[in-house]
Amino acid sequence: PNKQQLAEWTHNITFHTMVHENIKKFVDGFNYDAHPMGTLVGTVGALSTYYPDARDVDDPASRELQTWRLIAKVPTIAAFAYRHSKGLPFVYPDNDLSFPGNFCSMLWKMSEAKYKPDPVLEKAIDILFILHADHEQNCGANAMRAVGSSRTDPFSATAAAAAALYGPLHGGANEEVLKMLTEIGDKKRVPEFVKKFKNGEGRLMGFGHRVYKNYDPRAKIIKRTADEVFDLTGKNPLLEIALELEKIALEDDYFVSRKLYPNVDFYSGIIYQALGFSPEMFTVLFAIPRTAGWVAQWREMVTDSEQKIARPRQIYTGERERTYVAMDKR
Repeated sequence: PNKQQLAEWTHNITFHTMVHENIKKFVDGFNYDAHPMGTLVGTVGALSTYYPDARDVDDPASRELQTWRLIAKVPTIAAFAYRHSKGLPFVYPDNDLSFPGNFCSMLWKMSEAKYKPDPVLEKAIDILFILHADHEQNCGANAMRAVGSSRTDPFSATAAAAAALYGPLHGGANEEVLKMLTEIGDKKRVPEFVKKFKNGEGRLMGFGHRVYKNYDPRAKIIKRTADEVFDLTGKNPLLEIALELEKIALEDDYFVSRKLYPNVDFYSGIIYQALGFSPEMFTVLFAIPRTAGWVAQWREMVTDSEQKIARPRQIYTGERERTYVAMDKR
């Protein structure tokens, strides 16, 4: 975009960051120990009841409006889910701040009159958001397209995509990396862990990718960002383990020949932990930027005249014929 287009886009996003007051009541209705991602999935789906105009997916103006609403409101809902899980009062958006800065404010503002995000941490969240915005036909994007192909509203389709991301094989990988590093416990034990893995014992998380057959370019950027964050927050013992594991893996032909290189999940969980997030928030932090990607996928799909409702076929492999047996003879 040019300068004017960017200013208009920024205004349209910040204008829609607020949510209906009843959404606060909706979030409050979840149990105190509800997983924040479950809260996000349910609440995003509920947004469709507040915006009936969203059902007109063939209207370009409506599509644009729902785009602004989704990108603007998902961070607000995510922050509400986090505050609810901590038993803290909700914080309204502060549109004087940047997109990541406003999110930080809604998460961490306490009694101060004006929250000022740390520029290093604000930049780190911004970078992580950019890197996670979209990534081809992953499970969540595919769910967005499949559900959206029925011409339902984008809030319902986004809830479906977020539900797909909720699964541990999709959005929970960085949490699994943290568990793995914690189990290793010390950088001195990395060679032992690698040996066991090569012998078929245990799982190696944060390595390999369905698309990338070499070092995930996103992981390189996140690694640099991690260095900046830890210069501020202090070294994390898990980072030392991760660096040692990466070093050994990149020098071992077992990993190189199998194209097992660090992916985007390898360092992101460590940064999120350093920023003060508990593991159950990791997938929520993934969903915020990925909403932009999901909406982009949805917009492309609904404006493609050749796209029809998703209807995969299946091959039946069961018995061809079975004799009906009356209930009293079973």
